[in-house]
Amino acid sequence: MKRFYNDVTIVEQAGGWQVMLDGRGIKTVGGAAQLVPGRALAEALATEWASQGGEIDPASLPLRDQTDFAIDHVVNGPSETVAKLLGYAETDTLCYRADPEDALFLRQQEVWEPLVSAVEEREGIKLYRISGIIHRAQPQASLEQLCEHLAGLDPFTLAGLFTMTSLAASLCIGLQALEDGSDPAELWRIANLEEEWQAELWGRDEQAEDRRARRGDEFARAHRWICLSRAKQ
Repeated sequence: MKRFYNDVTIVEQAGGWQVMLDGRGIKTVGGAAQLVPGRALAEALATEWASQGGEIDPASLPLRDQTDFAIDHVVNGPSETVAKLLGYAETDTLCYRADPEDALFLRQQEVWEPLVSAVEEREGIKLYRISGIIHRAQPQASLEQLCEHLAGLDPFTLAGLFTMTSLAASLCIGLQALEDGSDPAELWRIANLEEEWQAELWGRDEQAEDRRARRGDEFARAHRWICLSRAKQ
C-alpha cells in the first residue's frame, strides 16, 4: 500500500491518546478508535507511522498490531483472555521437568526453579512440578488466586501478558515479565532452556534457530509494548 498521508501527530482524546494521520484518527482493524492509555505508547505508535517510506510495510508496525489486538479482542472481553491464560498455568512449561536422574533436570532446577518459586511467593500460590509429560491438574486454590489477580489487570497489560505467555508457553514467564526491571532477553533464554539443551547435544538447526529468534523478537516487542502502555506520564 502506498503511503497516503504526510503529517503524523498525536492528540489527547477523552479516554486516551490517539495517533492522527493528516488530522484523522487511526482506527483498529475492527473499526474502533485506536485509543491508548498514555502518551509514551502513542508517541511510539506515531514513530512507526512516521518511519514509513513511500510504501507502507505492515511488518514494520508491530506496536500497531499489538494495540489492535488489545482493543479489538481484550478490552471488551477480558474474561476470555483470563481463561486462556489460566490454561497456560495448567500446562506451564516451567512446571514440566525431566526425570530427576537426567542431567537436564539439574539444569531445569538451576534455571527454572528460582523463577517459579518467585512467582509462587509473589502471587501467594503453589504450583506442582511434574516429571515427564503426563498432565497433572494444578491446585484449584492456586488457579482461583491467579484468576483473581489476572482479572484485576488492565486490558492493555492483559493483552501484552497473553502475547508473551503464549510465545513462552509459560504463564510464569509472562508474569515475571511484568515485574519492574525484568529482562526480556533473559526471560526468553529461560523459556527456551530445553531447546538450547537439545541444540547443545545434537547441534543447531538453522530453520529452528531462525524461528526461535523471530519469536524472541516478538516477545521483546510485546515486553516493550507493555512498558510503554504502563509508562507514567
